[in-house]
Amino acid sequence: MQLIEVNTPELANEFLMVQVRLYKNDPNYIRPLNKDIDNVFDPKKNRLLRDSEAIRWILKDNTGKSIGRVAAFINKKTAKTFEQPTGGLGFFDCIDDQEAANILFDACKKWLQERGMEAMDGPINFGDRDKWWGLLIEGFYPPNYGMHYNFPYYQRLFEGYGFGLYFNQFTYYRKVNDPLPQKYNDKAERILSDPAYTFRHMSKKDLAKYTEDFRTVYNKGWAKHEGVKAMSEAQAAGIMKTLKPVIDERIMWFAYYNNDPVGFFIAIPELNKLFKYVDGEMNLWSKLKFVFHKWRGACTTMYGIVFGITPEHQSKGVEAAMIVAAGRVIQGNSSIPYQDLQMNWIGDFNPKMMHLVEQIGGRIYKTHATFRYLFDRTKEFKRAPIIK
Repeated sequence: MQLIEVNTPELANEFLMVQVRLYKNDPNYIRPLNKDIDNVFDPKKNRLLRDSEAIRWILKDNTGKSIGRVAAFINKKTAKTFEQPTGGLGFFDCIDDQEAANILFDACKKWLQERGMEAMDGPINFGDRDKWWGLLIEGFYPPNYGMHYNFPYYQRLFEGYGFGLYFNQFTYYRKVNDPLPQKYNDKAERILSDPAYTFRHMSKKDLAKYTEDFRTVYNKGWAKHEGVKAMSEAQAAGIMKTLKPVIDERIMWFAYYNNDPVGFFIAIPELNKLFKYVDGEMNLWSKLKFVFHKWRGACTTMYGIVFGITPEHQSKGVEAAMIVAAGRVIQGNSSIPYQDLQMNWIGDFNPKMMHLVEQIGGRIYKTHATFRYLFDRTKEFKRAPIIK
């Protein structure tokens, strides 16, 4: 077998096609957009490449056929926030062969060790956790936009190499119009009757304001997590700029206390319901197909990207009040096409958020897993710490 570094446009395209060929007969597979993968490794698109590093490889068999791929990277913003300096591997695909998988894993390990890393997480993204994070281990349904889909045997390849489970990631599901439990409504009413609290959905006319409100809540609630850095104004603006073409104002909600932002629930239409028709490209013909299938109502699922309450307003019922306020607008509204709700993954290190989602009728639909491999095999392996 031959390992080849991706260093030409032709090899970059082959890096994409390895996965496409591998899953060509799997009815659940939805091809990611080429640009979404390419942009991860483009210094003009991914700012992390200004002071961090990434590399890609393709693995070929003795006949010259591509049988696997992988990327390794170091995010210098987060690598040293762990007990051991930790790099990442991602975009892993491989035939069902442990030897082939080990060649790909070994390449990542060697490259990361040479750059001072002592562990590697995978499969993860070279960037934020909202995309390409975790290996699918339960719930082999069509993937959500930006999430990994893989064969069940991948878990065996990771564990066979020696990776340990760092944390599980749960995607929750519920029907949009299912009623909320009465106890939950009662809890919400106490907050809804307090004039200090207000709840409203986003308005595109005030996108800059809501972008800053989003950043404020995020930094209060997430920046304390292991491996997560505070979000800058530029990062927040970049996220909203990306979302702007698909924003549905009615499913993006904010909570305020004396007009200060204290919570949000950000959902968008589940784009893979539409992208499955474009075969990885967004050329003119693909865009026409996208618009047509959007017009005919092919997207009946909303995808909750992120949901959070600032620490000082948690456990008061604010989250319940926001969900009830949103439900009064969304549920039973014939102009809103969504029938199903899937929620972006919640790590098992966050039992409070898991409990919150389960309170509103969410059930685990898919499980991804982030694995970790310690280069010094004598060191104690530790799971991700629980958020108190």
